[in-house]
Amino acid sequence: MTTLNETTMEPAGATLPGKRVQHREDVEKTILGEAVRLFAERGFEGTTIQEVAERARLSKQNLMYYFATKQALYKRVLDDVLDDWLARMASLADPSQDPADVLRAYVSAKLRFSREQPLASRVYAMEVIGGAKVYGEQIRHRVVPLLRQDIAVFERWIADGRIAPVNATHLLFAVWAMTQSYADFSVQMTLVLDRGALTAQDFEEAERVITAMVLSLTNQGA
Repeated sequence: MTTLNETTMEPAGATLPGKRVQHREDVEKTILGEAVRLFAERGFEGTTIQEVAERARLSKQNLMYYFATKQALYKRVLDDVLDDWLARMASLADPSQDPADVLRAYVSAKLRFSREQPLASRVYAMEVIGGAKVYGEQIRHRVVPLLRQDIAVFERWIADGRIAPVNATHLLFAVWAMTQSYADFSVQMTLVLDRGALTAQDFEEAERVITAMVLSLTNQGA
């Protein structure tokens, strides 16, 4: 009969490095998946390590082998959220690109994140709504520089006469608010639409409307 190591939950005697690495990645993926759901539902304060462990079908002790504290788990969840989100938001990096093409891609990427990662978006939103007490420094060092970089791109376009003069900061705030609402406030939207979930068509319509609004504000045409 195969016995398990009580700390790592690996088969006793399993020493192959590749198998250990894969096992750890699989367990971490399970833990993080359940943690995202709970943090999205209850926030940091309302979630316990015990609840995450139960949902992941692990003992609390075993879970804490991978994440020693709830704060460490929460930060890892938000690190993963930002890694994914910021990678998608890199479309404004080159000011030489056509503004209309960049803006379309930006709106599309933000909505795609809301559609594909709604729980992750809600975890981030709840952290911010709560005052960013746990993750504020990371937001300051990772999100704020990207936002300022994007603002600089807008201002370069304005200076070159490539888009209409607008307040670039508030334009980006508006794009973020419009696109993220399709994850963070999707329940309200489905109540208005009288159906269980937003559909692919809803996201396509949202992209058309938001893109048209942004291009109109910057005089880029639809």
